[in-house]
Amino acid sequence: MTNSSSLPQVQPLAPYRVDVSRGENVSRVSSEWFARPADERFLSLGDLHAMMLARAEAATTRIVESRAIEVRAEPGDADRLTLLTPGCAEPVAPTNWSFGQLCSLVGAPSAYLRGLPATLAGINLQHGLLSHRGEHVKMLETRDGRTELRAVTGPDYGRIWDHELVAAVMRIAGNGTGDTRWKVPGVLDWSTMTYNPHVDVTSDTTTLYASDRDVFLFLVDDTNPIEAGKLPSGEPDLFFKGFYCWNSEVGSKTLGLATFFLRAVCMNRNLWGVENFEEINIRHSKFAANRFAEHAAPALSRFAGSSPRSFIEGIRTARERIVARNDEDRISFLRGRGFSKGDTGRIIATVLDEEGHPPSSLYDFVQGITATARSKVHQDDRLELEGKARRLLERAS
Repeated sequence: MTNSSSLPQVQPLAPYRVDVSRGENVSRVSSEWFARPADERFLSLGDLHAMMLARAEAATTRIVESRAIEVRAEPGDADRLTLLTPGCAEPVAPTNWSFGQLCSLVGAPSAYLRGLPATLAGINLQHGLLSHRGEHVKMLETRDGRTELRAVTGPDYGRIWDHELVAAVMRIAGNGTGDTRWKVPGVLDWSTMTYNPHVDVTSDTTTLYASDRDVFLFLVDDTNPIEAGKLPSGEPDLFFKGFYCWNSEVGSKTLGLATFFLRAVCMNRNLWGVENFEEINIRHSKFAANRFAEHAAPALSRFAGSSPRSFIEGIRTARERIVARNDEDRISFLRGRGFSKGDTGRIIATVLDEEGHPPSSLYDFVQGITATARSKVHQDDRLELEGKARRLLERAS
């Protein structure tokens, strides 16, 4: 057994020099960063949780029969529809999202109905509900000034509240601003290829997002670098632990959690040099809340508190495992694992160009494959290559 004291113990001063030419490039967080308007960006987990909790506490759910829903066009407002439901004297106003769910329920084209005056849209939607076979639906309503219909789902929809996910993250990350190891990430300086974890949390840098239909969080432990071997220059190859998670209490997406090791995060929140990417998803079916409590939340806590030893040993083993000693071995190794002739040549040439020697170790091939994947124009081709690289590295662990 490896003695933990023999593992690399590195605490270089920030900013940290990193090599982002290795590993995978993950753009999921960047997509969120680009898409979120100012009112969906939060500067702390505490502020985010307070808003999500208040929203949940103002909400009620009811199960009604779909054909009992009455659609009304508001007098004097050509753009506003409201709904009357059994047992509720007060009309509810559908959100853009719940209106789309209602349209989907009866097979009506929501984009088309949104373009009609409210009176015509209401007539069409009402016809769909009346002619639709009777089904029970679960309605999520929020009373905050006016009654708003936030979601229409099946009666067995297993709701996981957005504030529950945020609370699970807060148990390991506090406020997410540096009061624990886990925080909003810093920024990569491309001019010096160094990563600075100490960046103020602003609307431009935050990675804590929420809208009326979802929540998305990305945090890193980027003040505690992990050394997993050396770069060709002899400098340490540094990593940080990171994770992102997401949820929608109104049914727009599943609950999910992705954990990984990464080398840097740039200003537009692309993740660079990602290794050991793992993801779990939980559908909002009947027992979703139980599965979140039993699987997802504990998995996040385990990852947050886990030792990087297995990751470091996996990288070390892959670097030490020689799988090819000549050109014939290299071609045979790649072709035997389903790589095309063209990709085989590109992978070998990439390693030779970036590392200064042809690939020989398992780790050499993994890095060559991920570098080749980044050059692929089509996402499916890129993901296929990245998946092959990940599986090769997993076999070394």
